[in-house]
Amino acid sequence: MRVITFDIETAGNVNGIFDPHNLELTICCIHDSATNSYDSFMREDLPRLWRVVENADMLVGYNSDHFDIPILNKYYPGELTNIKSLDLLKEVAQVLGRRIKLDSIAEGTLGIKKNGSGLQAQVWWREGNIKKLREYCLKDVEITKRIFDYALQNGSLKFKELGRTQEVQLDTTNWMIPNAKPMTFSLGF
Repeated sequence: MRVITFDIETAGNVNGIFDPHNLELTICCIHDSATNSYDSFMREDLPRLWRVVENADMLVGYNSDHFDIPILNKYYPGELTNIKSLDLLKEVAQVLGRRIKLDSIAEGTLGIKKNGSGLQAQVWWREGNIKKLREYCLKDVEITKRIFDYALQNGSLKFKELGRTQEVQLDTTNWMIPNAKPMTFSLGF
């Protein structure tokens, strides 16, 4: 099964109110399980990204169903929700009844912390520091991939909260079953 683990960064949030229509994509980074490689895509590179995504069996992200996919969908000529997606934040929140930050999961599960924040990524974008923006986004993809792999292997994730490490059990039995929904290939690949 070809899995694309991904993350995006954005700019343009208006008055701190979340509205995907007010946000502009700055970068999308991925890990492609078919090639075991990482890649990054600026807006002008999106046609190259669509070739990869349209050949994927599943998209994996963190807060991706609520944030990343709706924003990417603004640029995609088809409908990205036709591709099976696994939102790790959603999986954790369904069990716990609340959201947990990626940084807390990374620290609890992997013993590492993120190297920035989405707000810092917006600053790097405004400053034109594409190198730092790319490094940050790629690191989030690496963390998300490692968390996904850990959950598949162990059926759980750990998170750090109030100085304590806690564990959340996840039902991963259906994660790697291909989606029965057909993908609409809008670009003819």
